[in-house]
Amino acid sequence: MEEMKMAPIDLNADIGEGFGPWSFGEDEALMRVISSANIACGYHAGDAEIMSGMVDMAAQFDVGIGAHVGFPDMLGFGRRDIAFEPRSFSKHIIYQIGALAALASLHGRKVEHLNFHGALGHMIATHEHLAEATISAVAAYDRNIIISTIPEGETMKAARRHGIRTVGSFFADRAYGDDGKLLSRSLPGSVLTDSDAIAARVIRLMEDGVVQTVGGNTLSLDARSVLVHSDTPGAAQHACAIRDAVEQAGGQIVPLAQLV
Repeated sequence: MEEMKMAPIDLNADIGEGFGPWSFGEDEALMRVISSANIACGYHAGDAEIMSGMVDMAAQFDVGIGAHVGFPDMLGFGRRDIAFEPRSFSKHIIYQIGALAALASLHGRKVEHLNFHGALGHMIATHEHLAEATISAVAAYDRNIIISTIPEGETMKAARRHGIRTVGSFFADRAYGDDGKLLSRSLPGSVLTDSDAIAARVIRLMEDGVVQTVGGNTLSLDARSVLVHSDTPGAAQHACAIRDAVEQAGGQIVPLAQLV
């Protein structure tokens, strides 16, 4: 019997999460390994100069460009819930995408995908009315943009309703609870730091479509975009381990735009 080939995956990271002269994360080391980059757009982190530098680096290493949009909350790194009126705040989402798109155009590139950072991403994925207002605004701006998000969450459902392509995202360096949600960062063991274990999770996802939860159960996950957080200790090492494991298993890593 002919051996089944693994479907290709995207390996991406949240990058450009600094401000002014302060850099944060192993951006260049990650850019050499990943296939797509989620670039902070100046709200939870980043600024015009950092964004431009990330676009330049992405062009240099032929990495797909994505907008990583979040709440205007640098102090809380975009990880604090903020109550917002969805149709009003949707304009701030388009503002962030548009800023990155303008900088990308200077390099002859464009924003191919987007995902939602931290608390904003969680709130949209779990509240239908927030997802509907947000995604309808994105569709009005650019229906060709690809959204990487939690599999089968409200964000993905809204994107499908509006004819926007989606790819499920797997958080390689974060622990999952038995309820299918990410374990809170306030709990021990929520952030994974063992490169080999992280890579092994990705291979299991590719081969079996499941991830093991903190309770020892298996969770089915339809995800082909694998994310490493740049603020996870050893992020570049984790990304290298994932790429090595995938390629040794006969898999292929491609930019997110090539998956749909």
